[in-house]
Amino acid sequence: MFGIVRPCAHRLTDGLKTEWTAHLCGLCLALRADHGQLSRVVTNYDGLIVSVLTEAQVERTAGQRRTAGPCPLRGMRTAPVARGEGARLAASVSLVLAAAKVRDHVTDGDGLLGRRPLAAAARRVAVGWDRAGARTGAVLGFDTSVLVDAVDRQPGIEALAGPGTSLLTVTEPTETATAAAFAHTAVLAGRPGNREPLAEAGRLFGRLAHLLDAVEDQRADAESGAWNPLTATGTSRAETRRLADDAVRGIRRALREAEFTDARLAHVLLAHELRVSVDRAFGAHGTTHHGHAAHGHDAGAHDVRGQAGQGGSPPPGNPYGGDPRGGNPYAGQGGGGPYGPNNGQGDGNPGVPSGPGGPGGPPPRFGEEPRKPRGFLAGCAVFVGLCCTCKLCCAKEYEGPWSRKKREGCCRDCDCCDCDGCDCCDCGCDC
Repeated sequence: MFGIVRPCAHRLTDGLKTEWTAHLCGLCLALRADHGQLSRVVTNYDGLIVSVLTEAQVERTAGQRRTAGPCPLRGMRTAPVARGEGARLAASVSLVLAAAKVRDHVTDGDGLLGRRPLAAAARRVAVGWDRAGARTGAVLGFDTSVLVDAVDRQPGIEALAGPGTSLLTVTEPTETATAAAFAHTAVLAGRPGNREPLAEAGRLFGRLAHLLDAVEDQRADAESGAWNPLTATGTSRAETRRLADDAVRGIRRALREAEFTDARLAHVLLAHELRVSVDRAFGAHGTTHHGHAAHGHDAGAHDVRGQAGQGGSPPPGNPYGGDPRGGNPYAGQGGGGPYGPNNGQGDGNPGVPSGPGGPGGPPPRFGEEPRKPRGFLAGCAVFVGLCCTCKLCCAKEYEGPWSRKKREGCCRDCDCCDCDGCDCCDCGCDC
């Protein structure tokens, strides 16, 4: 389940985690229902945004959810899952783009696909996915050829790119594909006026996805000799960061122009989580090129409250209403929290002593006998449990899986969910 928008559970409050899971499972089950079990491997975090946007533009009805049976990925629990045209469009787009990705790997001879028998089998799978995605797209009125054409143009553009080539020339095919997918959600929702702003949001989302993928892979690509757009065009990371930040602000501006029925989840994913994704790609807990703490949102993510409190209230459920002050609440900078590279946990900070649980751990507890460390397998089992329950992230205190020393959740005191100033949209940001 790849993708750049990977929200942590503690940032999806007030039922938004359930909604997000409903769209993720809805995409997976739509793939199975329309295209068979194998197609479920293309389930991805970014594809579900198509389903989220479609639902955000329509009135909620009982038919938009159904109860799915137990699933191992949900701890063998049932759950409400999204159904309908949004989930099917997300499935169609995911299939076509995954098929293109498979063909690309086959052409490059990556990994096991460098072997002829496996490459031949992968090509057949890709052809099947292309046809299946096109069939579903045709039923929904979406022409998937725009996706295929965009992907087919990518190798030629990369072959011609060199030092001095604009990075945006390389990202253009991805931008075109995602713009088409985002814009069609407006068609499915019966809101033709949203096509243009959502196409712009999709174009910038595709740019951002391409940029962050290039940043995260640059070192590995250099070691393997693979092509990377940043290396090939000679673009610095500072310039790439500027483009990424501009894309995030542009998405927020575009969403303000669209009309939504209930945009809470879409707002959290596209206005807040994208900023977290950028910070993560360029180094979590580092600093942005503006010098602000990377783990915090910029001020534009929080300035929506003032819109509802000073007249010109946005429509219910839509945090992107007009700004009576004439400013752009999505263009702010800063808002970083007090947690920079040395975040008060004792790492390189001589003013904060290290405790028995490692740097920044709690002070020694006198009179307690040190507990015997766990074995490797037992520690692995505990580690899995800590991950699945998000205690590694959010717990006030937990026991180290192997050492059994007391530790604090890495995000417990972070300001990544400090959304003071964003309650007008009731977007679930109050942690």
